[in-house]
Amino acid sequence: MVAPRELDPSASALDYFGSELRRLRLQAGLSQERLGEIVNYTGALVGLVEMAKRPPSRDFADRCDGALGGAGVLTRLWPLVIRSGLPSWFQDYAELEARAVDIRTYQAQVVHGLLQTEEYARAVLRPARPGDLDGLTEARMKRQEILRGANPPRLWMVLDEAALRRPVGGPEVMRTQLRRLLDHRESPRVVVQVLPYSAGAHASLNGSLTLLDFEEGPELAYNEGHSGGRYLTEPSTVEHCGLKYDLLRAAALSPDDSADFIVQVLEELYGQRG
Repeated sequence: MVAPRELDPSASALDYFGSELRRLRLQAGLSQERLGEIVNYTGALVGLVEMAKRPPSRDFADRCDGALGGAGVLTRLWPLVIRSGLPSWFQDYAELEARAVDIRTYQAQVVHGLLQTEEYARAVLRPARPGDLDGLTEARMKRQEILRGANPPRLWMVLDEAALRRPVGGPEVMRTQLRRLLDHRESPRVVVQVLPYSAGAHASLNGSLTLLDFEEGPELAYNEGHSGGRYLTEPSTVEHCGLKYDLLRAAALSPDDSADFIVQVLEELYGQRG
């Protein structure tokens, strides 16, 4: 059994989740080990979550909620916990992304997080040696729920050919990731275009770019660097970024030709059709 310690529920979403889990468990008269047996997790994990030393998975939150009669408390808290696990500089962007009605993005090196598979996301995040790889990966997967909601945004993604050919995570991870992109070729709200090497110099050689449009409020542009994200809000600057993005789309392959190109890469590098 992990020794209990005092928690300040106001310190973070993870601390609040841990305090609520402990409150419900004690109210039910269960030990950490017994709760672990009921929900098919270890008692040690229950203790770590209660002490805010380990973020819960969605499955863990749902099972504990059911076992402890939480009436949805833990399930409702889980998205807050996961979002709080994002780097602090990225949390504001994730909230803006969730409110956007249009997302236009050019990605120079990797597939955008909204279309990443879990294993691809893990492989992208791992080289930076984060302290909580599981939590960051789960947070990235949680972001994708905006595409499955009642009113999903329109997502237009231009991918540099480099993002298709960079062997992130190994052959099997890349095969699965490329097939994930092909899953969206008939989607009415997701468009994927490939910017091939043959396009030569293009309008965004200095890196990736994302533009967010909202039902209310001004459009903004966003890009990331080594030390965090940078928002561009000056109307003339955002307009210039929009022009750059239009030029990128014009230089890229059509959506249908892009899907054929991804199939070609699958065959060429991995001996497999989409």
